[in-house]
Amino acid sequence: MNKDESAVVIEREEIDELLGAGGVGVLALAADDDPYAIPVSYGYDADVGDVYLRLGFGEDSEKRDYLDRSARGALVVTVEEDSGWASVVVRGPLTEIPESSVDGTIVEAIRSIDIPFFTIYEEPPRDLEYQLYRLHPDEITGRREKPPVGIE
Repeated sequence: MNKDESAVVIEREEIDELLGAGGVGVLALAADDDPYAIPVSYGYDADVGDVYLRLGFGEDSEKRDYLDRSARGALVVTVEEDSGWASVVVRGPLTEIPESSVDGTIVEAIRSIDIPFFTIYEEPPRDLEYQLYRLHPDEITGRREKPPVGIE
């Protein structure tokens, strides 16, 4: 079965609903030909389409190394519902937002979204360094499982 038979493209309104104000997804980065993907917490500002990521870094962070070597990233968010699966992929440049440059616009955007606290580290969360990143999409795509046709 090809992708056209098993899935349908979803429109921006449904994408915004799926991304909600925030949640957990997988951030994919690449340095040269070496891929790297990690679960992350994110917040979504539907008004401008930006995704905010709260990333934690342990000592000798592999994640930081990939972020430093990757100009772009892709966030994949999936959901499983009674009606089937849906997924959204957000691609674009990823930029660090230094604490000193967090202006009122960013503060307001962050207050309106919910970035859950999600960690996969062995270190206690208080021992990690956290940094805010913005993924400014140049492409957002979504697909939903195609509903079955007819009565089963």
